[in-house]
Amino acid sequence: MVDVKITGEIKISSPVILDLKKKIKNIPDFREKIEELLGKKITEISEVLLGGGILLEASDLHIEPEVDRVKLRVRIDGILHDVMFLNVKIYRPLLSRIKLLSGIKLNITDRPQDGRFSIILEEAPIEIRTSTLPAEYGESIVLRILNPKTLVEIEALGLRKDLLEIFRKEIERPHGMIVVTGPTGSGKTTTLYAFLKKIQKPEIKIITIEDPIEYHLEGISQTQTVPEKGYDFAKGLRSIMRQDPDVVLVGEIRDSETAKIALQAALTGHLVLTTLHTNDAAGTVARLQALGEKPVTIAPAISLTIAQRLLRKICKKCGKLITPPSDSLRKIKKALKNLPKEVKIPPLSKSLKIPQIKGCKNCNFTGYRGRIGIFEAFLVDEEMEKFILTSPSISSLREKIMKKGMVTMHQDGLIKVLQRITTIEEVERVTGE
Repeated sequence: MVDVKITGEIKISSPVILDLKKKIKNIPDFREKIEELLGKKITEISEVLLGGGILLEASDLHIEPEVDRVKLRVRIDGILHDVMFLNVKIYRPLLSRIKLLSGIKLNITDRPQDGRFSIILEEAPIEIRTSTLPAEYGESIVLRILNPKTLVEIEALGLRKDLLEIFRKEIERPHGMIVVTGPTGSGKTTTLYAFLKKIQKPEIKIITIEDPIEYHLEGISQTQTVPEKGYDFAKGLRSIMRQDPDVVLVGEIRDSETAKIALQAALTGHLVLTTLHTNDAAGTVARLQALGEKPVTIAPAISLTIAQRLLRKICKKCGKLITPPSDSLRKIKKALKNLPKEVKIPPLSKSLKIPQIKGCKNCNFTGYRGRIGIFEAFLVDEEMEKFILTSPSISSLREKIMKKGMVTMHQDGLIKVLQRITTIEEVERVTGE
């Protein structure tokens, strides 16, 4: 097994964190705190940059050199926000400091580099993934903040009751493949780790292969690919199968060899959890076929396919409720008219109220704070297995699973509008419908 190497550590002391907690509540506060430290030691500036990013619950910090200045941006709830411009004089020592911590070479500026380091806090260590990329005016830096606080229980993913029951049942099965699909940043890893947390117990052996290991879970064996040394998903997965696992998590199926081994594992008494890049749940079969697998292998191996996205939630401090405009109400009624009976929604009456954004300091004046998942999923039962064996097109498969009662991500989003969790505008932004 190949373990992940953490190359550097920053210890942010309790007094510093307490000070930051008092002073940083939003992006303007973050900007003000950084401005206070301009001219101070680069170690202090880097502490505030990272500590502030964590307190704002940012997923990424972007440091982007321009002609004569450097832009600092943060990604919060999936959206990038400009923070401020830094002086080029600060950028150079900051770049060196980040590179040194991340274990990447200081003298290489003409090609991309990746590294990682840890921030040691009293609550729990937080890992930072570093990426540098040569750009026109210097190296662009992206720091991905992997906060274990984002790991949640399955009940906190945002699942409807009917889907939660299906997911709970399927992850307890002794074999089969569960595939989670969606673009980068759609919460797939969070969902898979929620599954692992639910099924983890002393009687079963769980092994993961990831690129890279994003979060650490006690009691499971985690291994990371090292492509430059020839240790890729396929080789790692082949080694894992000799370790007598009960459950295997494959970070992503990217090639035909990994797909083949993963499907065989699912057919030979193992529960396999994995991800694929497809637009929706129906695209899973076609994607596996494109990787060279045949329906005769895919159909009996897959037990559940899930597609997901992340929606921003309405800010609880400033969001308000309104009577929906008539065109919005028509949209909702049309989209939700054929829902399965087991899916319960609030009544679409004249008294219906839905959220509308406003914006305040608490939500960085966006109107949203935090995110929640929207999902669509279908089970591969006997009928579906036979249908997949006919090698259907994506549209035919989608039509079939819709007839069998699948609720789409768009519909799931609109249900969350009725539950006063988000807005119609946010659902349309994310689902494109």
